[in-house]
Amino acid sequence: MTEKVTIAMLGAGRGAELHMSGYRGVHGIGIRYKWIFARRERQLLDAVGRYPFERITTDYNDILNDPEVDVVDICTPPYMHAEEAIRAFENGKHVICEKPLTGYFGRAGDSCPVGSVSKEKMYLSCLADMERIESAMKISGKRLMYAENFVYAPAILKAAEIVTAKKSRILYMKGEESLKGSSSAVAGEWSKTGGGTFIRTGTHPLSAMLWLKRQEALASGKEISVKSVVADMTCVTGGLSEYEHRHIAAKPQDVEDTSTCIVEFSDGTRAVTIACDTLLGGSKNQVELYCNDAAITCTLTLNNIMSSYMLDEDGLDDVYISEMLTSKCGWNNPFIADEIIRGYTNEMQDFMESVAFDREPKSGFELAKDTVKVVYAAYLSSEQGRRIVLDRAETFPRTAVYR
Repeated sequence: MTEKVTIAMLGAGRGAELHMSGYRGVHGIGIRYKWIFARRERQLLDAVGRYPFERITTDYNDILNDPEVDVVDICTPPYMHAEEAIRAFENGKHVICEKPLTGYFGRAGDSCPVGSVSKEKMYLSCLADMERIESAMKISGKRLMYAENFVYAPAILKAAEIVTAKKSRILYMKGEESLKGSSSAVAGEWSKTGGGTFIRTGTHPLSAMLWLKRQEALASGKEISVKSVVADMTCVTGGLSEYEHRHIAAKPQDVEDTSTCIVEFSDGTRAVTIACDTLLGGSKNQVELYCNDAAITCTLTLNNIMSSYMLDEDGLDDVYISEMLTSKCGWNNPFIADEIIRGYTNEMQDFMESVAFDREPKSGFELAKDTVKVVYAAYLSSEQGRRIVLDRAETFPRTAVYR
């Protein structure tokens, strides 16, 4: 057993903040916070006052060349993930990677904007990226821990426990993450995010449902895989006047703000993912399971653990009430123990145990890979207006079959 795990954090933004909230709840394993990396020194100076890292750097090589670093925790923008993960593996580090593991962000010679590039080209490029990541991982002998917090949310874990104990058949699932848009200035650019609301928010419930289906398969001793994907995606806010748009933060340039995806599994069952940047009133994070012997609803947000009613915001500047709300006044459902309810504490506990005890995490490379494949098959389906059948003959199919 490794008694203390030394980590290096890549990124000093919102992702790093969420991961650090999870690390604070880890027990039984020592954590040494050695490095934090960001491209802008201002970010690092701000981070020093918030997090207990020993050293800061704007040069990733400082981390890669440090033999004491056990884990590189990647919380940088999505277009940096693949190369940073590969370099970490090549230098003998375990990797924690925020979603998505990879994506398509543009290549030399592409038409502009990137969102106009053929989605088949994007799909095949992502498959090639995942081959490279997997190869580097296997050669290194290290692990990839996929930071999908939905998998570790107590409600999702309890659903998995029930399905496993009862050996339930999950016949239909419905998952959603919707809000009023992103606070990120580049969320509307495909070149920065690899897509729109589906890859930015829809991946959360999608990954949770893929993972839950895998738990069903393990409990029943059967192999269940994704057979096909059909999706519809569009930008609905483009036709709004400035006044009509005033409450919605989404500003899509070449990405979608509304998406629906249906996954067909090899056992004939279905999972529907909804992701929109057009929901006011906070963020909706939910997964529902319709089983042969149970009905389960997992509500991460907005849940009713607590209700609040306030007539003003006096004294509340530093009090976190809820995500994506413009006001703390009126009736609200405050986020209580958000780092636990949304899975960040369980996630980091599992990852640190994975490193310390040399075991596979609940959320690893296979889930990251399946998520990216489904996401880009969905983009391809929406572009082509057809169902995309995934070829399971190869680990990473070179072609997609249309029907």
